[in-house]
Order: sequence, then structure tokens, then C-alpha cells
Amino acid sequence: MSTLTRWVPRLIFITSAFHFVWAFAQRNAWAEIARGGFFATAADPSAPGYDLRDSTVWFMVGGIALLALGALTRHVARVTGRIPAQIGWFFVAMGIPLTVIYFPVTGGWAVLAIGVVALLAARRAEPRAASAP
Repeated sequence: MSTLTRWVPRLIFITSAFHFVWAFAQRNAWAEIARGGFFATAADPSAPGYDLRDSTVWFMVGGIALLALGALTRHVARVTGRIPAQIGWFFVAMGIPLTVIYFPVTGGWAVLAIGVVALLAARRAEPRAASAP
């Protein structure tokens, strides 16, 4: 397994961790969400504080999604010895709109960079036969 192949899941996990930290350490709406009983407390766009509640929840959900993608990528890399090019393309597809629409206040550039690194790893890797899990 190449160095790039080993680093792609690590970079995804690091980005996931930043998402979790940002969701809980930045100014967030967890107290308001808890006071509202969690159920549908970020569903009304006209409610006061909606934007903060919405971003708080989406940062946490983004962290969970990145954690899942990192775990899946690590598993595939361990089993096959390579990163599928699709992982790179998915990250590029997420990173471009995030970077273009939200730049410079976004981490979309990091997602885009992970996509490029994953594509490089996929291109350089030598496939091996998949072993049984």
C-alpha cells in the first residue's frame, strides 16, 4: 500500500474531527436545540436562531458522514491495497461547490485537496486481488 493510499483515510478522519470540533466548540445552538426538546428544533427557517441551529446540526452531520467515508475508504484500502478513484471524484464533487460558493470561509478547499490526493493515490496504486473479509 502506497503512502498516499495510507494518507487518504487519515486526511478524511482529520477533516471529520475538525467538523466535530467546529460543531461543538464554535458558537453553536446545542443549548437551544436541547431546550427545544431536539425534535424539529431546526425545522422552521423563519424561527429566530434558525441559521445557527441549522449550521450546528449540519457540521455534526458532516462530521459523521466524513467519519463513515473515512472508515469505508480505510477498509477498502486495506482489503484491496488501493483507493477507488470514485472516492477522489466524490470529494472533488463536494469540494468544488463548497469552495466556489463559500470561499474563503469554508473548509471546502480541504475536501477538494483530499479528492485530488485520493485521485493521485488511485492512479498510482497497483491493484491486488481482493481477499476475503
